[in-house]
Amino acid sequence: MDEAIWKHVVLNAKKYGKPNEKAVIGKVLAENPELRKNAKEVLERIRQVIAEFESLSDAEKEELFSRYAEEKKEVRRDYQLPPLPNAENGKVVMRFAPNPNGPPTLGSARGIIVNSEYARMYDGKFILRFDDTDPRTKRPLLEAYDWYLEDCEWLDARPDEVVYASKRIGMYYDYAVRLIEMGHAYVCRCSREEFKQYKDSGVACPHRERSAEENLEDWERMLNGEYAEGEAVLRIKTDMAHKDPAVRDWVAFRIIFSDHPLVGDKYVVYPTLDFESAIEDHVLGVTHILRGKDLADSERRQRYIYEYFGWEYPVVRHWGRIKIHEFGKLSTSEIRKKIEEGVYSGWDDPALPTIRAFRRRGFEPRAIRKFFLSLGVGENDVSVSLKNLYAENRKIVDEIAERYFFVWNPVRIEIEGLDSFAEVELPLHPSRDAGVRKLKGERAVYITRDDFENFKGKEVRLKGFCNIRIGEDGKASYAGDEVETARKGRSIIHWLPESQALKCEVLTPEGKVEGLVEENVRSAVNRVVQFERYAFCRVEEAGEEVRAIYTHP
Repeated sequence: MDEAIWKHVVLNAKKYGKPNEKAVIGKVLAENPELRKNAKEVLERIRQVIAEFESLSDAEKEELFSRYAEEKKEVRRDYQLPPLPNAENGKVVMRFAPNPNGPPTLGSARGIIVNSEYARMYDGKFILRFDDTDPRTKRPLLEAYDWYLEDCEWLDARPDEVVYASKRIGMYYDYAVRLIEMGHAYVCRCSREEFKQYKDSGVACPHRERSAEENLEDWERMLNGEYAEGEAVLRIKTDMAHKDPAVRDWVAFRIIFSDHPLVGDKYVVYPTLDFESAIEDHVLGVTHILRGKDLADSERRQRYIYEYFGWEYPVVRHWGRIKIHEFGKLSTSEIRKKIEEGVYSGWDDPALPTIRAFRRRGFEPRAIRKFFLSLGVGENDVSVSLKNLYAENRKIVDEIAERYFFVWNPVRIEIEGLDSFAEVELPLHPSRDAGVRKLKGERAVYITRDDFENFKGKEVRLKGFCNIRIGEDGKASYAGDEVETARKGRSIIHWLPESQALKCEVLTPEGKVEGLVEENVRSAVNRVVQFERYAFCRVEEAGEEVRAIYTHP
């Protein structure tokens, strides 16, 4: 354990300057899942090691950096992304730029994972930039800023830099003034309908050729709140005869009288995404952009700004959309609305495609990384099922998840003729030494209604306990203890003693499943277990009653 802790403390310090205990424990437990049951002790030891590391001299730290450098290089990646064009090692800068109007979804996870992986491949820089300059239509959610940071950390994609566009609006104003002074931007006071007519016919609007002085005057009026919403916008001059009308003199700034969750009512003029993003990509030194092929218009619009300032546009790689069958086209705005309507219990409802929901369900971040990296970055749209993600996660959790009995839709039976009572020991895992759990072999037990109905008139074995026969009348009788394999055809089912059965509800994407679970599960809170013959689930609460969250089959 100590060796694993020292390794990850040193590697984390090498990358970020100061080791982060949360990042280190995540790495240690991922590599050594057997330590999860002693997480508190592990965390305490990590804190001790960090303190020891910080007390070392620079020379001693460098020695440790060298010691673990080779081991870091030997980490095998399960999927290798295709190389980036014109990429130089140590100089690649990637960015993921969400609008935080809700927490990250699986779609966001793809952008986070692939951009961070490319930065890692080239020993470059990964930037998380919040494109949050729309305070109304896609209004940011204050909590979502932290959710993105937490989920990036969880997905092993900790950003090297975090940028908040809403806090840098003054910088965008400076670039706007420069463009006006250069004659490449102007204040347009046409109504939306009027300008559409000019745009569609390829004719310049009456304000296009006004002097820089006149435009600067109007710009100041916009900033001072002297114009109403929609009464004036700042446009970038492009080509009014461009074959794509969406490129013709596009809007760079508009007036929005709405407070912003992060900066309050400090501004009334906000940049559009195309303008803000264009400026930030240059200022931040972004070298490569992964962009949906449906956003090609953005590049065509932004290139005008780069041309006016004499900047080099980043290398762009377009990729196709990924559609996950089980979720369809559920947008963040739609989810937010349905949460407010009570359709979903919150952003971590198991039915949702948010990373918060998948974390609550007990998914391993490694599985989500492998899932998206395996899909690559091609231009073709991809349509996949969650079954692919389930398969990746199952490879990980099947090796570590303890086994317990959960009886859904329970039926109580009394085993007639069972005179002796015995304690039954069952393994916590079928293929590794994880210890045992104990159940009371008693007369009153629960089995599922499905088993009760399916085995009427037949003999069946209660796993690890005894054989019973369920009569056509529904009464159960003891049928011996022998477990010899010669008696082929006998089915084995799970069960629960009445004295050790706790009420349990499992929250699934389709709704609640109610039943009973063995009391031994109390030791597995906050862990993924396998309810035998049912599914993998994460035990969320276990007191007098148990609540578990469905992970996958």
